[in-house]
Amino acid sequence: FGASLVRTLYGTNLIDVPVKSYMKLLVEEVLNPFYVFQVFSVILWMCDNYYLYASIIVVISFISIGVSLYETRKQSITLSNMARLVTRVTIRRNSGGEEDCVSSDELVPGDCLLIPQEGLLLPCDAVLLTGECLVNESMLTGESVPVLKTTLPVGEKKYCPETERRHTLFCGTQLIQAKGGGEDGCGAVAVVTSTGFFTAKGHLISSILYPQPINFRFYKDAFKFLFILGFFAFIGSIYIFVVLYKAKVSLKTLIIRSLDIVTIAVPPALPAAITTGTIYAQNRLKRKEIFCISPPRINVGGKVSLFCFDKTGTLTEEGLDVWGVMQGGPAGFSDLVPDPSRLPPGPLLSGLACCHSVTLLRGHALGDPLELKMIDSTGWEPDGDSRTLDEEFGISKVLAVMRPPSHCHHSQGSSSEAVAILQRFPFSSALQRMSVVTVSCGGRAAFAFIKGAPETVAGLCRPETVPPQFSSQLRHFSSEGLRVLAVAYKPLDVNSVCLSVLREEVEEDMQFLGLLMMKNLVKQESPKVMDILRVASIRSVMVTGDNILTAVNVAKSCRMLGAEEKVIFVIATPHTAESRPTLRFMLVSFQVLMRATVFARMTPEQKTQLVKELQNMNYRVGMCGDGANDCGALRAADVGISLSEAEASVASPFTSKTQNISCVPLLIREGRCSLVTSSSLFRYMALYSVVQFCSVIILCTVKTSPGDLQFVLWDLLLVTLLALVMGLGGPSEELQPSRPSASLLTLPVLGSLFIHSCVIAVGQIAALLLTFSQSWFVPLNSTVFGTENLPNMEDTSVFDLSGFQYIIMAVVVTKGYPHKKPIYHNWIFLGLVIIQFAVMVWLVLYPGSFFSHYLQLYNFSDMNFKLLLVAMAMLNFFICFDVEVSEVRLPPKRTSILRVCVSSTVCDLLAIFSHQSVSAHCLRGE
Repeated sequence: FGASLVRTLYGTNLIDVPVKSYMKLLVEEVLNPFYVFQVFSVILWMCDNYYLYASIIVVISFISIGVSLYETRKQSITLSNMARLVTRVTIRRNSGGEEDCVSSDELVPGDCLLIPQEGLLLPCDAVLLTGECLVNESMLTGESVPVLKTTLPVGEKKYCPETERRHTLFCGTQLIQAKGGGEDGCGAVAVVTSTGFFTAKGHLISSILYPQPINFRFYKDAFKFLFILGFFAFIGSIYIFVVLYKAKVSLKTLIIRSLDIVTIAVPPALPAAITTGTIYAQNRLKRKEIFCISPPRINVGGKVSLFCFDKTGTLTEEGLDVWGVMQGGPAGFSDLVPDPSRLPPGPLLSGLACCHSVTLLRGHALGDPLELKMIDSTGWEPDGDSRTLDEEFGISKVLAVMRPPSHCHHSQGSSSEAVAILQRFPFSSALQRMSVVTVSCGGRAAFAFIKGAPETVAGLCRPETVPPQFSSQLRHFSSEGLRVLAVAYKPLDVNSVCLSVLREEVEEDMQFLGLLMMKNLVKQESPKVMDILRVASIRSVMVTGDNILTAVNVAKSCRMLGAEEKVIFVIATPHTAESRPTLRFMLVSFQVLMRATVFARMTPEQKTQLVKELQNMNYRVGMCGDGANDCGALRAADVGISLSEAEASVASPFTSKTQNISCVPLLIREGRCSLVTSSSLFRYMALYSVVQFCSVIILCTVKTSPGDLQFVLWDLLLVTLLALVMGLGGPSEELQPSRPSASLLTLPVLGSLFIHSCVIAVGQIAALLLTFSQSWFVPLNSTVFGTENLPNMEDTSVFDLSGFQYIIMAVVVTKGYPHKKPIYHNWIFLGLVIIQFAVMVWLVLYPGSFFSHYLQLYNFSDMNFKLLLVAMAMLNFFICFDVEVSEVRLPPKRTSILRVCVSSTVCDLLAIFSHQSVSAHCLRGE
């Protein structure tokens, strides 16, 4: 009854993502505001006898809905399969040791979970009580190196999964191996802490199902502008209503025409159209093996002004080579020994061989690359199955055994004999150290070894054992860019190590043994990327857990810092119960060349906090790391890139299979290109609405309206095709110091749209007045309204000019340099523009009886008049370049914008077809 009550309280241990039926998805899709507006529009068009246009829109909408439903359900099934995990597990029912095999969906917090030696795919979050487990957490972090999880230390401190990650097993991770927890030394024991959606995997699935909105001005401005268009649609509806009311049309016509103008002024496809550039950018990134799980962040990448980099594995190579070791004691340091295997038998050699978290799996050593190199340098090797070794060491639950080379035989004691590791306290970024408890063969002697940051280890040693030259030697090696680790030890009571001992008891009163130096080479791509970012005015920041001097050396090696740059060390001491927070400043060198920052000895939590603080300073922050200890920072950054072999890592929005930072400028270039393309598409869709809005308003004033096929030609064959290929142009090859604007409601953008709108309206009115002025002009039949009086001269003249305007506006708003390649690189778009322009010229000059009949166009016989219409279109083209203010820097207030626009006509024409903008030179009179 008690167990049933607990399961009722916590629910089933399932991350259940329901897969909706096609019918339910269809209902939800149709209720989308976009499709509701489409249904409203189609009904209006049908009532107004635009049957062909409405039918085409219906067919396209059904195809769009079908594709959307298929993709949505496919993704839902994939996510459901990934989330759902049901397996058989063994739990311990009570303190008597009774075991029971149950389904994992019956687990509740508090259940005692028995983990087999061969491991399992964990169906819940659990904390390790006994033994240790080798875990693959790549699903959560993107880090491919298995992590060793150890027993939760005994203490009164409240358990927290975030601070005790080294002792926590997370749901969805693969437990590769478990040992040291069972009575025979095999397996491990853990207690369930969270189930279902309350697990780490559950939070991940929740974040995928309900992602946090992106705080980006571009998307906010896009939706705000829809309300501006809605306001003009309201004004247009009132105007249409008044005009038609005076014309005494039927009530049906009055209502339909007044509402129809809303479907023209507010383009329902605007939100979808501005994502086209992002989709193209995502596909280009995928071809470069950069994968994205949050496409809207591609545009955000175009505004990045500061990029943070982890050091080890990101700026530098993943593996380190042992550079040498120095023994140290009260008398000072000995000479440098390049090869640790040449050390005399003793505690230092044993410490280097044993103080690690490396484990054997099927005969292969797995663990941190640094520790693998360290072990390899000693010549010692991990031994096989610990179950056969209990008798050799006289102690059960041996975690690992390290044996010296077979050719080494010494009589000095246990140093030359095999050593068993009984207990491990894994490395903690917060503590900056790790330690182990060991016992010699036969259980004759026991020792504790510790290794970690030299300052930390020295602080845990007895002062008299630390060499007097400790600080100077550490500074010397760190300044050379070496990774420095300190090693210490102390003897333990053999009887006490048979029981679990606390970490605090082990890591005190240690005896200093020496320093291990390792060389970490900078990746050859790192300096090149730093140069690119410097030219692009993007600030570079290093965040690392390593020593500050080592980090500064690496920063200089990769040209993040100039060789002669002034470096000011700021040493921060956090607030404690005994002392107040302090800052110490130390000037190191001279001559400022550039601005950069290095943050050293940073814990994962501090990296995340740093990213948030930089965002509060109005930086758009990027973060690049390997996911090992910077997952929080990668997720917190505006643009996080994880260097991982996985195609998608939940550690960050972006994952690069290329294991160096060359992906950073590539992503920024694509982000800028996507942002510029999205802005261009936004403006084009807005101007498309203006062109059609003006056409309908003008024609309604003279009691006519465009024909059915005319709308088809405008919307589908001109606008839709242009919008689809406008974003095909790739990014510029180089990053420029300027960043594209993310605001759509600034004076240059709104001013450009306003002046373009005026030119569009004046152009169409001029075409109509030109028609009125002809001697052969015949007025419309005033007793008939709408499409019933087609073809007519008024509609044809406005149709001809507006057709050109749709093409002209696409060319005008398509920006190239400096963030995109010039327009001729997008040969599909350029070819389409030429073809469409030629078709429109043909329809104006030689439409023929067939097309005139079906398009309901009046075939003018006056060739001079038709040539004038084409000339007006060309004039419209050049004027639109003159009023394009988005690439022109605003001059002082005393200089009018119009004057600047006119003076930059030739500059804008050159800029759109060349690699460089000359507008600025024109403004300076050059």
